[in-house]
Amino acid sequence: MKLKQSLYYAKILLFGEYGIIEDSMGLSIPFNKFNGALKSDGRKDEFALNSNRDILSFAHYLNELQLKNELTCQIDIDRLYTDIENGLYFDSSIPQGFGVGSSGALVASIYDGYCMDKVEIKAQQSGDEILILKNIFSKLESYFHGKSSGLDPLICYLNLPVLIKSKTHLDTVGLPVPDEAGKGAIFLMDSGMPGQTQNMVGIFLEKCKQEGFRNIVKHQFKKYNDECIDAFLKKDFKPLFKSLKHLSQLVYDNFSPMIPDNFKSLWKEGIDSNSYYLKLCGSGGGGFILGFTEDFELASEKLKNQQLQVIYKF
Repeated sequence: MKLKQSLYYAKILLFGEYGIIEDSMGLSIPFNKFNGALKSDGRKDEFALNSNRDILSFAHYLNELQLKNELTCQIDIDRLYTDIENGLYFDSSIPQGFGVGSSGALVASIYDGYCMDKVEIKAQQSGDEILILKNIFSKLESYFHGKSSGLDPLICYLNLPVLIKSKTHLDTVGLPVPDEAGKGAIFLMDSGMPGQTQNMVGIFLEKCKQEGFRNIVKHQFKKYNDECIDAFLKKDFKPLFKSLKHLSQLVYDNFSPMIPDNFKSLWKEGIDSNSYYLKLCGSGGGGFILGFTEDFELASEKLKNQQLQVIYKF
């Protein structure tokens, strides 16, 4: 059977990293700079062979869940195994461990290609259908991270921005139209090294056992995070940057293990100078770092030794 050549794009969680674990809001968007697709074209280089082995291991995991009746969807595991034997691999430009959904895109592609009872995607997707999909993806992606919200594969699968209002309330959402001539920008900064999602999430969950830290996440983090989302969707940039400064400072003070050591001084300089504010992109510890600035030219000058990539202008 010829594979359907569906592309699955990367994603960026603009707001909500870690907070969504404690039920704060989140806003995630597709990022079409990177993408991946399942292929079976006889490629035999190291990349394809490694990917093929990874998919085989993932298939064993899915088969085990299916045998235990722990999946809420029906994967055609026999066809998946046959295609793996025939050299199936995931041809992806999405960097692994950089917080932009490399495993999410793979999970979305396997679900789309091999699920026999897929949730039907309609033009106007309801919140209930999105929640069902998210729960399915949460189970599938837990193979990669130990614990997954299911959000990354959901965004990769829908290829639409999703607003997470709570763990049980999600909806697709329209983003403000960017202004390509604007001075302000949201950008990615490359830390130059991958992060380890499972390790970072483990550190976070361990810290959450401390009442003081848990209260900071549930109250202060949630407040600033949710204010940022609300202001961004309204294109209300003055309150957005006020809340961003608080959010960036709170992460700097309380999420130290998630900020790569050689970026801590740049993080603090942005807060002190008000020329840009940095925040985690995904679980942190490496990968990409998200930046927000009202003057990209000024931020670029201050970060002139860094690799920056604009993702939204205003």
